[in-house]
Amino acid sequence: MNSSAALQVKGLSIKFGDFTAVDDVSFSVERGEIFGFLGANGAGKTTTIRMLCGLLLPTSGSALVGGLGFGDGGAGIKKIVGYMSQKFTLYNDLTVGENLDFAAGLRKLDPAYAKKRRRELFELIAFDKPLSSPVASLPGGVKQELALAAAMLHDPEIVFLDEPTSGVAPASRARFWTLIRRITGLGKTVIVTTHYMDEAEQCGRIALMRAGRLIALGSPDELKKSAFPGPMAELDFRGGDASAFITGLEKAAGLLELSPQGMRWHAAFGDKASMDAALAGLPAAASVSLVKPSLEDVFIRLVEGAER
Repeated sequence: MNSSAALQVKGLSIKFGDFTAVDDVSFSVERGEIFGFLGANGAGKTTTIRMLCGLLLPTSGSALVGGLGFGDGGAGIKKIVGYMSQKFTLYNDLTVGENLDFAAGLRKLDPAYAKKRRRELFELIAFDKPLSSPVASLPGGVKQELALAAAMLHDPEIVFLDEPTSGVAPASRARFWTLIRRITGLGKTVIVTTHYMDEAEQCGRIALMRAGRLIALGSPDELKKSAFPGPMAELDFRGGDASAFITGLEKAAGLLELSPQGMRWHAAFGDKASMDAALAGLPAAASVSLVKPSLEDVFIRLVEGAER
């Protein structure tokens, strides 16, 4: 195994009774990397993260998190990782200061050290409200940033963020990702799950999961090239009836994927010759243009396509 990696995972699996939630997952994450998990609900992303945080012990397989394994029941791992769950993790009926004091107490941090870390993290997230502010009074995006600060109070090497921007405004999501890049700039490793394709684009590499298994791994560009080695056409029928042509196109030789994109369709082919032949009978009123595949196209092909 690579000793310089922040995470080294080999054959990791966990079962709950007869149900296999995570099935033979293997990957590694380099230090300072932003590594993303992408998948539908129930794909196994959160369960994988909880194992790597030492919160669940695997049924089989192995993992080194910051060089530490599960031999002590995950106690050592918990000291070097920070975890922010997908649900808001602070208490609305407490103040900002009370929440952070409680988080410091759970970690058994020295009060002087906790106070120093609080100042550093407030500077990192640009938090300028009084410690006496009730958490319930803060905007959703600010709450998430404060939850991030609480998860990093003990200065972890590796930070796990489970859908950290779920339910917050787009501007707040963009600001949060600026914070993620600042964190990796400080030498931290960030593992993040997300449902937002624009966020997944910002990860150095992505692990795509389906039904507990890792089905693809690579940078956003690598995943696109692997899923779509040939050209992709965007078809615009300009409000006309496209049903007959689409029904025929579904049977075309060389078609890799055909999916609706709002009022348009994306059609991916194995090669240009297949595309030209399939689109030869395109209605005169329709238009076609070549487009680059997006991560959403990758997700539709590898996850939803497999389920179909």
